Amino acid sequence: MRPFTAAVRAAAVVLAATVMAGLASAPAGGQTACAELGGAVDPDQVCRVHVENPTYRLDYTFPTDYPDQQALTAYLRQTRDGFINVAEMPGSWNLPYVLDAKATSYRSGPDDGGTRSVVFEVYENVGGAHPQTWYKAFNWDVAEKAPITFDTLFKPDSRPLDVIFPLVRAEVNRQLGVDVPISPADGLDPAKYQEFALTDDSVIFFFGQGQLMPGAGGALQATVPRSAIAPMLA
Repeated sequence: MRPFTAAVRAAAVVLAATVMAGLASAPAGGQTACAELGGAVDPDQVCRVHVENPTYRLDYTFPTDYPDQQALTAYLRQTRDGFINVAEMPGSWNLPYVLDAKATSYRSGPDDGGTRSVVFEVYENVGGAHPQTWYKAFNWDVAEKAPITFDTLFKPDSRPLDVIFPLVRAEVNRQLGVDVPISPADGLDPAKYQEFALTDDSVIFFFGQGQLMPGAGGALQATVPRSAIAPMLA
């Protein structure tokens, strides 16, 4: 019986080590990504990046525990590199330029089987008269270990925008206090609805400046109750 007991004990040790490594991998990966972007992780596991010089000022904040950290930081890296290239071009004026991306996290369902969302509100000023604000969202199916897109959020052959567009238009009108002229061509275009977050009760859609209506309206977000689209959710 002794060899069997030793084998079981050894297997238990290996299993425990594997579980602990798995638990540590997400924060460790997030901390590594944060360091690569030149930031530091605070006690709440939020990465904060700040770079300031005479040419530009850059600020990032994002959670280090989002499951698909690679996709998130790849976007931030690409956005940073493009911004710096513009800021350092000969003839750049009205310096310093500004890039600020702040993340907000959302959850739905249980921790071991729900969804995780991170939405960046990105502000960029590259010296022009009209700075730009837009959103970038990342959504993750925890159980399936896969990203969620607008296409995978809904059942095939469903027509979710027939329901979503009127609700979004009503919500935008309520926020702005005016009847917003959103054309059906824009309001029923899936490309306009790619940035969203999931909660237990709603799907929140985010629209960058000028994306859904003239730019003077600014960046917008609209909450759609999950109950209104529940039959179409995948």
